[in-house]
Amino acid sequence: MNKPPSVHPRLWSRVQGFYQRRAAAQLFKKRLVINTNRAIISFTFDDFPRSALIVGGAILSRYGLAGTYYASLGLMDQDAPTGRIFCPEDLTALVEHGHELGCHTFSHCHSWTTDPIEFENSIVENRAALSGLLPGAEFQTFSYPISPPRPLTKARIAKHFLCCRGSGQMFNSGTADLNQLSAYFLEQSRHSLQAVKEMIDRNREGRAWLIFATHDISRHPTAWGCTPAFFSEVVQYAVNSGARIVPVAKALRVLQASGASNQAGEESTNSYGIHIGG
Repeated sequence: MNKPPSVHPRLWSRVQGFYQRRAAAQLFKKRLVINTNRAIISFTFDDFPRSALIVGGAILSRYGLAGTYYASLGLMDQDAPTGRIFCPEDLTALVEHGHELGCHTFSHCHSWTTDPIEFENSIVENRAALSGLLPGAEFQTFSYPISPPRPLTKARIAKHFLCCRGSGQMFNSGTADLNQLSAYFLEQSRHSLQAVKEMIDRNREGRAWLIFATHDISRHPTAWGCTPAFFSEVVQYAVNSGARIVPVAKALRVLQASGASNQAGEESTNSYGIHIGG
């Protein structure tokens, strides 16, 4: 999409964002019917800054909980906009404490601007790097970096993971898309704890699956993180809500075991991913 000369850049950016979200959401779906008598919550961390494990992981551990950490192994030991990224020892500690390690591409590829083939290659590279660092370990789930994916990117990577997580600021209920699950980024409400509590309440009432996401957990967080005090209050409220709190891959298994039916393959698509028929 090329910007018409007469359109203001800010307005054009909003138009592009709307187009990206709609295009990605409507195509190449893998359907999951969520049917459970108890709400589920998952805590996830993108980029995997060290503070997410050292601080955020310690908060989860107080309640006997585990989270999902989406790692771009090409960023390991680097300083990124979200803080100092994990080191090799952190990967071992993460697994030993029962957390899930998820994929975030090797090079933290932009999910919309990166060519789909290049994007998939970065996923394969991330898997190979993991095998070298933690033999026998594997990525089961994925988180799209930076933006919603291109539709063809979404289609190419579906075969690599049980499910892929996006954004959307909403829980997953009714029929969800395993190729682009919704998530609620905590940093977008870090000055409004009440908004987060209301989302947890709605998730409980709807017996849905709420996936929280954030990046660093620090007393002086980046724009993409939140403070330990805020995160701790969210975790406490989530526990008090009575929800089952588990990492993403385990949440999916719980849903499947409780009667959720994965209807992947029931929707016929042509080569462009456009829905055909019922």
